[in-house]
Amino acid sequence: MTPDQILLFCRRGFEPDLAAELTDRLHAEFLAEGEGASVEPLMEEGLVRVSMDGEHPANDLHRRLRLDELVFARQSLLALPELSLSRDDRLSPIFEQLKACGWSFESIWQETPDTNEAKALSSLLKALERPLNSQLKKRGALRRKAGGRRLHLVWRDGDRVQLAMSFPGNRSEFPGGIRRLRFPHAAPSRSTLKLEEAWHEFVPRDEWDERLGEGMQAADLGAAPGGWTWQLVQRGMQVYAIDNGPMDKALMASGMVEHLREDGFVWEPPMRLDWLVCDIVDKPSRVITMMERWLLQRWCREAVFNLKLPMKKRWEEVSLCLSGLASRLQEAGVRAEIRCRHLYHDREEVTVHVRLD
Repeated sequence: MTPDQILLFCRRGFEPDLAAELTDRLHAEFLAEGEGASVEPLMEEGLVRVSMDGEHPANDLHRRLRLDELVFARQSLLALPELSLSRDDRLSPIFEQLKACGWSFESIWQETPDTNEAKALSSLLKALERPLNSQLKKRGALRRKAGGRRLHLVWRDGDRVQLAMSFPGNRSEFPGGIRRLRFPHAAPSRSTLKLEEAWHEFVPRDEWDERLGEGMQAADLGAAPGGWTWQLVQRGMQVYAIDNGPMDKALMASGMVEHLREDGFVWEPPMRLDWLVCDIVDKPSRVITMMERWLLQRWCREAVFNLKLPMKKRWEEVSLCLSGLASRLQEAGVRAEIRCRHLYHDREEVTVHVRLD
């Protein structure tokens, strides 16, 4: 038995957006129009399934379809056909399918979609954990030095499970693809977690001291009350906080923030800055135009900003914004690395990171 599917996780309610993104990517980069794969959003479950025909191996596509290049996907797994189970014996079909495919792996994760209904399965998954591990070790499937491969058991309910594999370098290392951060109570707002997660996502941890270092200069457009400014100050940066609204008093007492009551869309920095961050609530087209101005003028070295999305055709809006930004930078001879992700602490928005060469 060979895997014939790719299973991807996303935020609940964004299944059509991930499906649209995958369809565009598959047809543009990997497969001829209408050939090789079908994309199925599993509505209100936070899952999207890509099923392959026999002529296009799923493992080859999964290897080339990079998780970190997708916007709406949280996790990407190479999957076998879904199993329907009897409550009298849930484990035997799992063992039989694993034997048929010949997989071996170093660890096992049991997961559910990020929904309240699926979370009710936690007691079942806990009861199955010990016999699963024990039997798979005896059968030689669970073993050391298996290339870092991880077996995922994705439970949609107590009678349905899909077995899948993930591989180092092309997966999330967090259950469900969710990076959960603890809210720092000294921060002025919960939006602070969005910038912290963005740094974890886009800046390798061993580069933080170099790229997020003490003494750097930054600007926060639409700063009030200061959730993102707080993160910059915690890294030891001097910050221009641009907003007509009031800033948090404790944050201002740090002496590291200059609050300018000006319009973030027209303000210009007095010098080239290390970082620009922006969480302004406005139309994506207006925000991307503002970002283009900063980047074309090279007013910053790196930028993190959010694009607030419409209720429908979110992928189309994101794609239009990102392709337009990339084209205009290229036309101007500005070399840049652009990445975009729908982060866990985002809601109806995506986070974009740009680093200029």
